Amino acid sequence: MPAAPAITSAPAPGTTTTSTPTRKTPEKKYSCQYCARSFSRSEHRSRHERSHTKERPFKCQKCRSTFVRRDLLLRHDRTVHAKDGGVPLVSEHKRRQSAKAATPKTAEAKPNIELDTATLEQIEASSDGMVDLETAAMFLTDFQHKATAAMAAQENELDEPSAPYSPDHTTMFDTSVPYLSSALPMPQMPWDNFMPQPVNQPKAHSISSSLSGSQDSHVSQLSFNSATTVQPNQNQLPPLMERYPSGDAMAPGLQSLTGSMPLSGPGTPNGLSPWPFMTGPVSPVDYRRSPGPSQTLTTPKAPQIQSDEEYAQIYEMVSKLETDRSVSGFQLQNRTDVNANLSAYFNLFHHHMPFLHPHSFHPSEVPVTLLLAVLSIGALYTFDQEQAYRLHIGSKMLVNEFLQNKDFDSRKCPLWIMQSTLLNMVFASWSGDPKGLEFACSIKSLLAQMVAGNLYELKLRSDAREGALPSHEAWVDEEGCRRTYYAVYIFFGMLTLTYNHTPAIGFNEFDSLDLPSSESLWNLEVLDEDVWRENLTASASITVREAHDSLFQGEPARYSAFATRVMINALFLEVWSHKRSFEALQDVVTEYKLRLALETWEQSLELCEPETIVVQLTAPHKGHPLIFNAMAVYRNTRARLEVDLKPVQEALRYHQPYEVAAAMTNARDRVKRSQEMIKVVQECFNCIEIVALQGIKSVGRTCATNWSVEHPLCGLDLMVILSLWLYRLEHDEEAATEEELAMYNKIRNLFDDDPVDPNSKLSTTVARLWGNMLDDVIVWGISKVMGDSFKIYSEALVGHEDDLATRTTPSASTPTMSSQGVVEGMELETVF
Repeated sequence: MPAAPAITSAPAPGTTTTSTPTRKTPEKKYSCQYCARSFSRSEHRSRHERSHTKERPFKCQKCRSTFVRRDLLLRHDRTVHAKDGGVPLVSEHKRRQSAKAATPKTAEAKPNIELDTATLEQIEASSDGMVDLETAAMFLTDFQHKATAAMAAQENELDEPSAPYSPDHTTMFDTSVPYLSSALPMPQMPWDNFMPQPVNQPKAHSISSSLSGSQDSHVSQLSFNSATTVQPNQNQLPPLMERYPSGDAMAPGLQSLTGSMPLSGPGTPNGLSPWPFMTGPVSPVDYRRSPGPSQTLTTPKAPQIQSDEEYAQIYEMVSKLETDRSVSGFQLQNRTDVNANLSAYFNLFHHHMPFLHPHSFHPSEVPVTLLLAVLSIGALYTFDQEQAYRLHIGSKMLVNEFLQNKDFDSRKCPLWIMQSTLLNMVFASWSGDPKGLEFACSIKSLLAQMVAGNLYELKLRSDAREGALPSHEAWVDEEGCRRTYYAVYIFFGMLTLTYNHTPAIGFNEFDSLDLPSSESLWNLEVLDEDVWRENLTASASITVREAHDSLFQGEPARYSAFATRVMINALFLEVWSHKRSFEALQDVVTEYKLRLALETWEQSLELCEPETIVVQLTAPHKGHPLIFNAMAVYRNTRARLEVDLKPVQEALRYHQPYEVAAAMTNARDRVKRSQEMIKVVQECFNCIEIVALQGIKSVGRTCATNWSVEHPLCGLDLMVILSLWLYRLEHDEEAATEEELAMYNKIRNLFDDDPVDPNSKLSTTVARLWGNMLDDVIVWGISKVMGDSFKIYSEALVGHEDDLATRTTPSASTPTMSSQGVVEGMELETVF
């Protein structure tokens, strides 16, 4: 726990201080073998040493959570599993028994308790005949829980009939997730070019990716060197990775998307159901069982190249890049690598922006322009960056040729051109290269024009049906158009959130358009058109205008997870527009309506349309990735109602970490200390708590692939606000109020198990840990820029950087296209 200076509230007037008798300090004869700290008791030393080794010996019986201390495990059991349908606590059972103690039973049969033989065997195998006290206590607790459940079931049989009780938890000692067999090593990534400056002692990282959901399973392993632009000094917090033993093996960064955890019993009714073999439908918010007929939960499968004939057909299309367009140096990967990139896209990226239809996406039939755009993002997630840039430039070149055609008409623009352009803009905007962002901005208005023209054509086709239900094929085509429009709308919103760019698409353009359907309906395999029409009729249908009006009237509405993400994007853009108006300070009515709409949006999560599609990416959050991203935007929107960090967002456009850090430091006056600010800090706390619960080290290794880039982008403002608020609390002469003190200690308790510099402030610790998390493993280059910025900014908070605003450094971005050895002939001219 960071030993930040204690903050106390001002003493009440009229109070007197009394001296307390001093007592002899016990001798601290137990020294830590990793640092210079000493302790008076050996158990205190053991608990402290776990902060160095990151050992978490206390494992929850009911989930896969592990803890450093036993009291934290017990608190987790009381606060989490007691209300999720788990085994009741012993104390609760005793309270229920006290009322019946006065009426003894004549012949009471002893409950039959089944011992977990697998657990016993595991204890014997792992302890070499010796079981420590902690393990024995955990096993005894498990035995007591089972005995309590058995007695409770027996009582229910004697007293009154009820539904059978079935605990749903894992075994006491969970085995680690094994690596898949037949691992396929990926090519070595040229990571040195990715870093701005080397340091004397680079850190060694490794990540293993398990990509499944296809015919072939691949594991991509990558070892690379990472460096930082921040030079070490005696008071600087060491990076997280350097604070752990070098021999610590890394767990798999990506678990199998179609695998499942072993359970010790049947599923608990109304409990969490995040695994495919359990029944649905479930709420996409937290994967709880929703009312309705039982259905099997599924995980979407990624499209694959099934035969060598299909691959040969794709290879022939791509080869035309060399023959017809005189492009040399471009070559398609082999079939195995192409399938790995397809799996990476549809298993890791697609769920955050699901506008492609997996069942109708056949690699050998889709236009090669769209295929290359998909493969380029998939190559990023498999850490083949050089190939990713080549695929990206090949797709951009083909899009450019289509747009330069004299017969181009935005109304007649095919959907795949819009989708390819969108993916190319996503690639360029988050690449960490300022030139990529310039390219995205230059064609932003053109993409908006294509959306408007295609939307007009969609309305004409819908009106021509005269209210008749479409066939499944026609519905997939129309729903794909709607999802692409909304994906563009969300992406433009993220550009506004990150770089303070003016939105290119307004909310009014979609007012009469239906919101996206559920993921279950989108991925439904249809064999009978009549059954399909029944499902379509039973599904919820609501327009953007209807959902928008219900939010501002305080009436929660029911819509899908994708629609939830669309509506929070609309609310964010309205908040952004409101804060940019000159009447924002005087227009309290509009601000009240915006706050009401945000609260109603949060209440609408309880009504979110249930799903039978399960995506296992966003742990510890057990919901769909779209909800996970929507909550990140929601927290950012709530914070923007109070704090405007426009200079930080504008500095981020140019991808210079020192300039971004200077803008963060100069934003101190924008963060005030008030009652409303405490509510904003609570949203900041919710953001960093997600990381702290799972462990900063673990999140740093997995969030780049398992989470969307939207989460760190939304967290940028929140972490700046949080660190500046902590800084003011630590340095202001004004004493902290009780609410501020409670919030400060609440944040401080998140890092009680992390070994940090005892001389550092909590504000510095938050900024540095967030920076270390962002640049641990890199998929999107913008994460590296933000990570370096936060680390420099953390030093500036304690005065380590002089003349911060005037210093410059080479851009810490991903390699530009020329630095990757891409042939100049593959570059394209920007279309305006």
